[in-house]
Amino acid sequence: MGPFRRGLILALWPLPAWAGVCDKVRPFWTPGAQATGWDELIGLMGTPPSLILLVLSALAVRFRHQWGALVVVLLWTGWVSLVALVGLDGETQALAIAEGCIGSPVLFIAVVAAICGGMILYTAPRETRL
Repeated sequence: MGPFRRGLILALWPLPAWAGVCDKVRPFWTPGAQATGWDELIGLMGTPPSLILLVLSALAVRFRHQWGALVVVLLWTGWVSLVALVGLDGETQALAIAEGCIGSPVLFIAVVAAICGGMILYTAPRETRL
């Protein structure tokens, strides 16, 4: 492989030093560290909307309020939709994933789905048979 071809391949390869997307998307990301699903789970659960929704979920479960749990589930659904579908434009997100500063939000979505399912099952009316 000649120096021209090697330079061309390296110029097209998305690296943190060259692409610069991660400087805008995740400013505190250290180059060379690959973001995982756990990193995304911690990062997304630490955002203010997620923390507020966790508190609302705990209150709905604590008071076993069925309609309150429904409202919180709808709010979770809206937040997950914003995170998964509206987040970044396709090109920026693809470059950030290729650089390694953004992981997959699948684990976050699964945890939120488990929280919502648990709230629905726990606050459902119980049948009492005499």
